[in-house]
Amino acid sequence: MRLVTIGCEYVGKTALADALQAWGAQHGRNFHMDDSDFSIPDDRHLAEDEQQALVEAPPALKERFQRMQIYYHVFVQRNCEDCIFGGYHIQEAIYGPRYYYPGTEVHYLQHVEGFLQPDTILVLMTADPDEIRARMKAAPHKFPIVPPGDVEEVQAEFEKEFAASTIKRKVHLDTTGFPADEILDRFLVAVRPALSARDLLLMS
Repeated sequence: MRLVTIGCEYVGKTALADALQAWGAQHGRNFHMDDSDFSIPDDRHLAEDEQQALVEAPPALKERFQRMQIYYHVFVQRNCEDCIFGGYHIQEAIYGPRYYYPGTEVHYLQHVEGFLQPDTILVLMTADPDEIRARMKAAPHKFPIVPPGDVEEVQAEFEKEFAASTIKRKVHLDTTGFPADEILDRFLVAVRPALSARDLLLMS
């Protein structure tokens, strides 16, 4: 199962990725997970001082670093039949010009999609904006990206890019009103129509 999960910060991408990784281990499937690799900073693989250094890096270096991250993971996806990319190229197209390197656009969005495997599934995760803001307040990130006032605009941008994406297999999962421990079960139901023959066989 090759997944690209997208959506505003606090929408539940990490909860889904963690649950899928645990589910995969129980079913003999080792998911390669790059959930936060495409955010600045990466909070899974960097020490706190390294995270701070990345936040403070010049915008031009952030753009170059992110672009290399995106293209490198094309080969990761090609070599891993089970992988989860949180945000990936679509998140970069939205967050990059807004928060990392203002004034510079991402022009390689659909070019990257041309290299993705045909069984790739694009998952748009959404939630009520007020609920997202409540999650921000209840469990604030050390290095937050999306300000509370930007939630509506950011969600609208993700929805626009989801619709425009050339990835053929698409799933929309709204996480409004249900806890993180229900995300996996709801996802497995929602994703079934988009699964490849291989994935359907492994899930049966």
